[in-house]
Amino acid sequence: MFIFFVSCTLKFNVRQFFLFKENCNFRTMQVVLGGVGDSLVSENPFTPKASVIRYWNKEIRREITKTHFLLSKVSPLTAVDSASFSKLAAQNDLASHLPSFCSSAKLFCFPDLSPSLEKHPKDERFAVYSNMNFSNYGTDRLAGVDSFKNYSEDSNIVVDSFHRYSRDSTGHKEQFANYASEGNVVDQNFHSYAASATGGSGNFNNYNREVNNPNLRFSSYGDDSNGHGQTFTQYTENANAGNGQSFSGYGKNGNGVPNEFSSYGKGANVIGSGFSGYGEAANGANDSFTSYGFDSNAPQNTFKSYGDGGNAAVNTFSSYRDQSNVGDDSFQSYAKNSNGEKVDFSNYGQSFNEGTDKFTGYGQGAVVQSIGFKIYGRNSTFKDYAKKEGIVFGRYNNGSSSETAQVKGGSSAVNKWVEPGKFFREKLLKQGTVMPMPDIKDKMPVRSFLPRTIVSKLPFSSSKFGELKRIFHAGDNSTLETVMLDALKECERAPSPGETKRCVGSAEDMIDFATSVLGRNVEVRTTENVKGSKQNIKIGSVKGINGGKVTKSVSCHQSLYPYLLYYCHSVPEVRVYEADILDPKSLEKINHGVAICHLDTSSWSSNHGAFLALGSGPGRIEVCHWIFENDMTWTISDS
Repeated sequence: MFIFFVSCTLKFNVRQFFLFKENCNFRTMQVVLGGVGDSLVSENPFTPKASVIRYWNKEIRREITKTHFLLSKVSPLTAVDSASFSKLAAQNDLASHLPSFCSSAKLFCFPDLSPSLEKHPKDERFAVYSNMNFSNYGTDRLAGVDSFKNYSEDSNIVVDSFHRYSRDSTGHKEQFANYASEGNVVDQNFHSYAASATGGSGNFNNYNREVNNPNLRFSSYGDDSNGHGQTFTQYTENANAGNGQSFSGYGKNGNGVPNEFSSYGKGANVIGSGFSGYGEAANGANDSFTSYGFDSNAPQNTFKSYGDGGNAAVNTFSSYRDQSNVGDDSFQSYAKNSNGEKVDFSNYGQSFNEGTDKFTGYGQGAVVQSIGFKIYGRNSTFKDYAKKEGIVFGRYNNGSSSETAQVKGGSSAVNKWVEPGKFFREKLLKQGTVMPMPDIKDKMPVRSFLPRTIVSKLPFSSSKFGELKRIFHAGDNSTLETVMLDALKECERAPSPGETKRCVGSAEDMIDFATSVLGRNVEVRTTENVKGSKQNIKIGSVKGINGGKVTKSVSCHQSLYPYLLYYCHSVPEVRVYEADILDPKSLEKINHGVAICHLDTSSWSSNHGAFLALGSGPGRIEVCHWIFENDMTWTISDS
């Protein structure tokens, strides 16, 4: 039943009335969607939210309440905007209206930065600054200091670009303190930084600390410079899931350039670093890497053409990848054709859980070379270097050494890469249990679903990736390009044995997938809030879904993409529980959690975090975990 209160000077049918309301004066109407009780909402019937409510009530054998968490994820577009953007999508013209589309639809989009025309002829002290494109900054400066104190701090999306920074300067200093720390998705470019500079120095302190998804690029950094040293302190420390950190053309053709990396990638999770053309053809370079990739998880480090053709350089790696977990390293063409270089690795890669490493072309064609490895903990051979003069191995630990076995066998090493409480056994889900809860907070950017009328008109395949890049203004080699491509690859990946999967960008598509697997008598659940995260909790009353019997579910996890995108897949042989979560001291109820226990883990990898945390291995134990914020699980309804 629709009840309208309308005063209008023109005649319209119902659909025209809502799509062309400019000449109408009306009050908000009440709409009864689905015909009963608590579906009563004040909603225009042509909004995306109203459409989802109707769709739910038609497809599922129970009505959705107006406070249901799924409705908070539905597109906030008005009826008029929804129709307008749907038409633009059909005409393949959304790209020209992207800023307004992103804003109105609450999407994750990068700002379009135009070159800055600002001139800064004198020293600058930026206390708070963010999302800026600097061109010709500090160029040809004589002495002086430019400093950025809080640059793009604690931001959701950070897009910064520095072009020709301090180029051809003399005695000029640059200081970056607290640069983009605690950001979410970070995309930063430094082009032609301190190129041909003489004297002076640059310092990056607290650079991208605790950032989620950093993508950092330094190209032509310090090339052709003379004595212009750079220091990186606390670089991407405790960062998470970066698409890549690249240094290309770093210090190339430099003269007497000291570069120091201290606490680089310490405690980071799944971070990739690439150094190419680093110190190439440099004279008297002095590069130092201290605590590089220390205590990190699955790091991916690539050094290519490092110090090649250099003269009288000193390169030092101290505590490289020490105490890290798996990951991959590649050193190719390191100090090739150099003259009088000294390369020293101390405490290299004593990982408790081995990854892979590759050394090729190391010191090849070098003259009067000094290469030292001390306490080398990797399970590799150096057949190419064993006969080279000047190469010294202080202590080499192979996979069977007692020291390596001790590191790998320690309980703290086994557990340190899995947050306490992230995985647990089913027996803990009983009233009175005190246990740690992991950080269940959603770290993704806030986004909304798109209406089905729009998302159905957008391409979603790697074969049409060029069109997707154009629509969302994703530049070549940008973070957004990588983010979108990663999501597409995961969505296009073949399902695992016994798995049914689908990526969904609208609430209607999610409903369709869940009901296709489970039938129409379904419910969807998620943990109520994030209280209790990263602290001990006490389990209150516990209820097993389906009477605690073995069932199947559809779990949906967010993927990073411009609009809200979920990777949904069927999960057979599980038990799902709801549990009150209490403060262990006050016994006050602080949360209502949803947990899922996987009973068949036989197809899981032996290196899965659950087995690192709990011991055992695939198929030998069940594994339980909480449903994190904004993730959800669908099951057959109990009622």
